[in-house]
Order: sequence, then structure tokens, then C-alpha cells
Amino acid sequence: MITETKQLTQPAAACKTTWLEKAKPHIELIAALFSGILIPVGWVLSKNGMDSTSIVIYLASFLIGGYAKAKEGIEDTIAERELNVEMLMILAAIGSAIIGYWTEGAILIFIFALSGALETYTMNKSHKEISALMDLQPEEALRITNGYEETVSVSQLHIGDSILVKPGERVPSDGKIIDGRTNIDEAAITGESIPVSKSLDDEVFAGTVNLRGTITVEITKPASETLFQKIITLVQSAQSEKSPSQLFIERFEGTYVKVVLTVVGLMMFLPHFLLAWSWTETFYRAMILLVVASPCALVASIMPATLSAISNGARHGILFKGGIHLENLGNLQAIALDKTGTLTKGKPEVTDVIIREGLSEEDFLFHIASVENYSNHPLATSIVRYAKTKLATDIVKPDNMEDISGNGVQAYINGVLWKVGKADFVGRNEAEQFNDGVALTLAEQGKTVVYAKDNKGIAGILTLKDVVRTETIAAIEALKNEGIHTVMLTGDGEKTAKAIAVESHIDAYIAECLPETKVHEVKRLKEHFGTVAMVGDGINDAPALATASVGIAMGEGTDVALETADVVLMKNDLPRIAEAVRLSKKMNRIIKQNVIFSISIIMILIASNFLQFLDLPYGVIGHEGSTILVILNSLRLLRN
Repeated sequence: MITETKQLTQPAAACKTTWLEKAKPHIELIAALFSGILIPVGWVLSKNGMDSTSIVIYLASFLIGGYAKAKEGIEDTIAERELNVEMLMILAAIGSAIIGYWTEGAILIFIFALSGALETYTMNKSHKEISALMDLQPEEALRITNGYEETVSVSQLHIGDSILVKPGERVPSDGKIIDGRTNIDEAAITGESIPVSKSLDDEVFAGTVNLRGTITVEITKPASETLFQKIITLVQSAQSEKSPSQLFIERFEGTYVKVVLTVVGLMMFLPHFLLAWSWTETFYRAMILLVVASPCALVASIMPATLSAISNGARHGILFKGGIHLENLGNLQAIALDKTGTLTKGKPEVTDVIIREGLSEEDFLFHIASVENYSNHPLATSIVRYAKTKLATDIVKPDNMEDISGNGVQAYINGVLWKVGKADFVGRNEAEQFNDGVALTLAEQGKTVVYAKDNKGIAGILTLKDVVRTETIAAIEALKNEGIHTVMLTGDGEKTAKAIAVESHIDAYIAECLPETKVHEVKRLKEHFGTVAMVGDGINDAPALATASVGIAMGEGTDVALETADVVLMKNDLPRIAEAVRLSKKMNRIIKQNVIFSISIIMILIASNFLQFLDLPYGVIGHEGSTILVILNSLRLLRN
């Protein structure tokens, strides 16, 4: 029988625990609502002559509804040695009870507790993205050591370790594939729902899902430095960093509370002697002033709005490192953008292939790719990659391969010497005259020209260009629509810079920029425009990112750029910048609405109290109601 009883009671205990765990995040709201339920009970009892019982009920409402805020107010006052809004509310509720207005005092506590619960809801909502992200991060990995598999904690993984990731599993840490091929769902990192094909030497990121094949991954970063962990850290730091407006309100709050208490203290005596009010009326008006002059709505004007906006941004792949950066974006007047990897893909692509008469394109590409396949030059990789998409046959290994540094490469194929490189390397006069000087025309378009020569002369040319991203033009136009001046900063020459600027619809460009030049140009823009952003992805962009009013890094950029920037675009999606600007402007607009509304309500209620036609119940409802409206207005920023 004892065994049976244990079997029956254990599930019940489990259910109880589950219910408590579910209720815990909402305990403040539950307490506020329960205190509100007690108010009509106390009122009914007082109307039926049960005053003592009603006072007990009201006291219970005071304690249940006001406990959380009273605890917070007392702890903050002791820690900071500064009176705060919570203390004003406690004193106002006690004052109301002293003069016999138990119902009004209880209503004050109830609405104040309800507004506090709403504020907590906002904060919980903003932390929800963090919890969701952390839930996506695996805690264990299957490590392979000398052919043996062992399950270890992700924290035990080291750079160089090999792990096995099976279909359906999440990747435990950043690394590169050393065996196998698969499709990876990278939605947790980039927000892109379409799976990405991955094979040998491709990077994979912690938190992404392996959809198809079993892969072996070599760890390239410790768990604490993965891209996934950086996202979590960035959002956490953003939520803890306060905007200038919030810091001002907090400094203002302490002084304001002291002023209110001083005026309330004078109000308890002066009207009796100066205006011939009765002692009851004088004390009653002082208590109303204590309620309506409290800056609850003003204090709640900024933080809920900032947290909601940061949360919205994080959900859409825009990570802000603090409220100050989010606030500054709304005041942006100009933006400087790095070219390579930001406006462009950062990888040159073959755009034109022009060959002499009597030579087929396939034969030309076969010889070029065979020679370039053994070159270390960055352009060679792009040429070989392009050729392989066009050729039906495999390229061959040439003879006597020679890399002439700064000029090009040469090698023999079937006894014929092929030279691939600059005009001077193959013969400038012959190169410039090829096909009526077409190479010069293509160079003026910002393209890099590569010449190829065999034993018969110039065989043909290839042009390469760092191609503008498909979304760049839309992103630049969106920024212009927000009234932002756009400038491109690039280390490329004048012709290339001009061509890319025209193609991207950029307002202005600065060519041949060194890292120090970019810093100088950003400083110049700040002097002319005021608030300026810098967008980049490389180590050479880091100084300019730090100099700008707001530094914006592309998520696929270098670690230095990510660390230096104030805002990170996780998806390398340029149009997100304009979205971030619009989000910032909306947040700043809502904050202004909140501040103007809350100050107006306070002034109206104070004036009404001095004119003696505002009763305590209406004062409580007007003051605390405005706080709730301000918070609800801020919650609009959580929407898309």
C-alpha cells in the first residue's frame, strides 16, 4: 500500500511543481490582480457596517499588491541612499489610510502594482529572445578522439577537436567540415529560412541545425567565443546599458522626489494658515499632491520603450549594444560605407570574356584555368571557379609553372607557352591594341583586366569585378528616403570607386582610402553633419567604426569589427540599416509622446488639486492610469 501511495503522489507533486514554475514569471501580475479583487470585498464590508473586517481586507490588499514595489523601493533607497518613486507611493498609500481613505489607498496600491507588473512584463518580453537563443545552444557534443566517440560537455571542447554531428542535431560549436556534406538550417544565426548546402572546409556555426547528412566538424573557436554566444552577449549587454534619456530621467528622479516631499511637507501646514483651509482639508490635499506629483509615468516613459525596441531589433537580426546607440540612430544625418564586403560581395567575379577570332571560348578558358589553378593570386581563384562552370573537361597540370610576382604567371601546356597577367607582362602595346582597345573601355568601368598570351599573340582577355550586392541599391535608396547622406569609402582607385558609386546610387565617394584616411573622413563628416554612422566588416574598418557616432558591423565580418561596432547586422543585410533607423525614430517618437503626456497629466492633476476640485480617487486613477498608458504605448515597439 505504501508503494502504491508513493506512485500516486509523485505525479501530483510533479504537476504542482510544473504549475508553480509556470506561475512564477507572472507572480507580480497575479499579486496585483488579487489585491484588486480584495478592494471591492473591503468596500462591500465597510458599507455593511463591518469596518474592522474591511480594514483587515484593505491591509491584505496593501501587503499583497504593494509588497514587490515596496521591497524594491526600500532596497534601492538603502543601496543608493536616494529616495525614489516607490517610496512616494508607499508614503501616499499610508497617508491615505491615516486620513481614513482606505479604499483610495488600496486602489493606489493596486494600480501602481499593475503598472509595475506591466513594466516587468516588458522586461521579461525583452529577455525572452535571450532565453530562446540559449535554449538553442546544445550542452553536449560527440567528440571523436583516435577513432573513439565520447559525449562531452560543450565547454570541454578545444580548438582542433573533431566532433560528429548527425542529421537533426544542432551544431555544438563553430567549426569547419572536414568530412561529409549536408544542408544546414542557419535561421537561428541569419534569420534566413532557406537551408544552406555545406561541404568540405565550409564553416558551420553553433546553434544551427544539421538537416541531412552526418558530418565531422573541426572546432575552430571555443564555446565562449562562438558567433552564437556573441549574439547572446551583445543582446544582454544592450539590455543592461541605458540610453542618455534614461540616465537623465534617473538623475532627475532623485531630485524631483526630494522637491515633492518638501512641497508636500509645506502643504500640510501653509494652506491652513495662508488660505484658511481646515486641517483635514490641508492634510487631504497634501496626500493628493503626494500621489499626483509622483513621476511614475515619467520614469516609465523610456526604459520599457528602449527594451521593446532592442527586443524587436534582436528578433530581426539587428543587434544593438546599448540604448544609446539605438537612440543615436534616429538622429543620423550621414552614413559612410566601406565598399568591399559591405556594398559589394567582397569576392571578384568574372564579368567579361573576350577572345581573338579562330579560338573557342572553351579552349581559351581551359588553358587559362590550367595555368591559374596553380597560382596564389586572389584573382586566380575567381578565374578558375568561373572556368570550371563553363568547361566540360577537367583542367590539366601545366609544365614549368612560374609565378612572376606582381605581374602574372606563365607555364607550358602541350609545348606552348601561355602567359596570364598584366598588360606589361604580355606586352603593353599589343595588349592595348587587342580588339580595338576594348580593354581600356572595360577598365574605365572599374573592372580589372587580365590578359592571356600564347605563341600567336594575345589570345584574349578576362575582366573581373567585385560585384555589387543585389540588395545594395535598395538599401542606399531606403537610407536616402530617411534623409541620410551616403558616402562610400574604399581603398580602390578612382575609376573603380566611381563605377561602384554610380552603380550603387551612392551620393559621394572617397577613393584610395587607408585606415587612417577613413578615420579622417568620418571625423570630417561628423564636423559637417553631426551624427554619422560607419558601416564596415574588416580589420581596417575598426578605427573608423570606433570614430563614428554609431559603428555598424556586418555579421560575417572580422571579430575586430564586431567587437568595435555599436550595432551588428547578423545577416549581412544592408536594408536592415534603414529598418534600424526607422525603429530608432519610432522609439524616439514614442518616448517624446510618453514624456509630454506624463508631464502634462502631472501638471493638470497638480493644478486641479490646488483648485480643490480633484478628489483622491480621481487623482489616483489619473496618475496611475497615465503610467499604464505610457507603458502600453511603449509596448507597441514589440510589434513588427
